Amino acid sequence: MNPDWQFRYDEALLAVREAGKVALRYFDTDLVIETKADASPVTVADRETEQSLRSRLLQSFPDDGFLGEEFGKAAGASGYRWIIDPIDGTRSFIRGIPMWATLVGLEFQGELIAGFAYNPALEQMHHALRGQGAYRNDRPIAVTRTSTLDRAMIAYSSLDYFKDERRPPLDHLLKASDRSRGYCDYYGFMLVAQGSVDLMIDHGVHIWDIAGLKVIVEEAGGSFSDWSGGSDLERPDVLASNGTLHDAALAILRR
Repeated sequence: MNPDWQFRYDEALLAVREAGKVALRYFDTDLVIETKADASPVTVADRETEQSLRSRLLQSFPDDGFLGEEFGKAAGASGYRWIIDPIDGTRSFIRGIPMWATLVGLEFQGELIAGFAYNPALEQMHHALRGQGAYRNDRPIAVTRTSTLDRAMIAYSSLDYFKDERRPPLDHLLKASDRSRGYCDYYGFMLVAQGSVDLMIDHGVHIWDIAGLKVIVEEAGGSFSDWSGGSDLERPDVLASNGTLHDAALAILRR
């Protein structure tokens, strides 16, 4: 194992927990809710959580780059870049629903090598380092072995994200499956990784929503792609699966 990867991974586990605790202090409290240019909500909790992550990680790795949802890009010289979503699931967060997490992905020379998803309200940390498997807290996790769509459980995000030409492929996929549930945001992807559901489909994502999740799903034995089957994290569409069902699901989404 690359010792630099391991060192950053170990430090990030501490930094993500620390930042998640910052967010937790604001959870289920009266918050002033602002609206960003893209009509998404933001609060002081989002900003302070991202600041906590940047401060802690920059202290340890001053030459690393950063990309965060709230404070944008900062160039680095080390070849490493941290991709941060301080609170994924802000709409759940501001309604007192405990389905949100602090997300961090780590790139090295353009390759995602580590991922973290910490939900302090549930005391769950999903995490993975490339080549070392995936975990929920200290427990190894793995995707399901479901081999046909008609026996699969599918998770999806808000149906509002599937409009116009995007809705028919989703409807076809849901009809082909055994059942579906609206486990939105990061949570649906982690349910795939830990073997609770078979597929997660989403639309309207940004790179900070999924960078850390990709490594966790793949290290758990699953597959993670855009709807074309590629690996472009800048696209708004994404599919995660147990791997076995991935091609069948993509065939439906491409119709």
